[in-house]
Amino acid sequence: MRSFAGRDIISLKDFERHEFERVLETAEKLAPIAHNRKNVDLLKEKTMVTAFYQPSTRTRLAHEAAMLRLGGKVTGFSDAKMTRAGDFYMESIKDTFKMLENYGDVIVMRHFMKGAPHEASKWVSVPIINGGDGWGEHPTQILTDLYTVKREKGRIDGLKWVAVGDMRMRTMHSLGHALTQFDCPITFIAPEDMSLPDEYREDFKRNSLNFTEGGDVREVIEEADIILVEPVVQPDYTKSRDERDGDVGQTPPEFKITKELLETKAKSDAILLHSLPRMDEIPPDVDQTRWARYWQEGFNGVVMRMALLALVLGGME
Repeated sequence: MRSFAGRDIISLKDFERHEFERVLETAEKLAPIAHNRKNVDLLKEKTMVTAFYQPSTRTRLAHEAAMLRLGGKVTGFSDAKMTRAGDFYMESIKDTFKMLENYGDVIVMRHFMKGAPHEASKWVSVPIINGGDGWGEHPTQILTDLYTVKREKGRIDGLKWVAVGDMRMRTMHSLGHALTQFDCPITFIAPEDMSLPDEYREDFKRNSLNFTEGGDVREVIEEADIILVEPVVQPDYTKSRDERDGDVGQTPPEFKITKELLETKAKSDAILLHSLPRMDEIPPDVDQTRWARYWQEGFNGVVMRMALLALVLGGME
């Protein structure tokens, strides 16, 4: 098996089945540390650099919490506008990252430009972890979701997925790439103007993903074991920050997961995932239902990032 030590985590398209299994196994081994709110010294001699060109709550803080749980140190920036990478100079990715590699042993990067982590990886000798690149991919989030499903269901193969939201979104692309390695039919539900980009649709077909597309979650939810939701009211992920004021629209009913819909149509043991933040696509009264797993998903985000950091930094093999 190819070692994870020193490896970039940029796209799930790069993963083979056994590598998904290795990451999930590692997460399960490290989970007790987070569950018991303990810190260990596994990565005590390592430093993680965060380079976030877009706002983040969960992805950045989950990586930082993961590194601290494993005994490592953290430095970096959460707003590029406060650095030379985002002010008047607009320093290039090459120049910025050739400096950042001097400050730590792994770099976690979020950027508004699709492909930016791949570009950065060409100029540094330390691993790059993609924390989301524009409309590209979000590998650590989907690894988190797979881990959540495995813990909740005991398996991934044989489960039917329904993914609802904007199919231009990076999480949906990473999800499709991941499920090519599992026996999981999936239905993508999106508004017509937010359907899967042709690039990803063709890639999924080429890699034997069992998928269909639709326009109303109410017509397919009863088939789902896993319901993964993202907003259809979206910011522009090609910008560093979305600062719109006022009403940005509401979620149409065909893309909304209500308590009533779950109670009347969903399987009793289906699970509902959302990477957050949400708009109104999942109303707050769903939070207390048996289907909701997004809070557990958030906790599992720390565990998964612990696993990835331990693997790429050689703390575990």
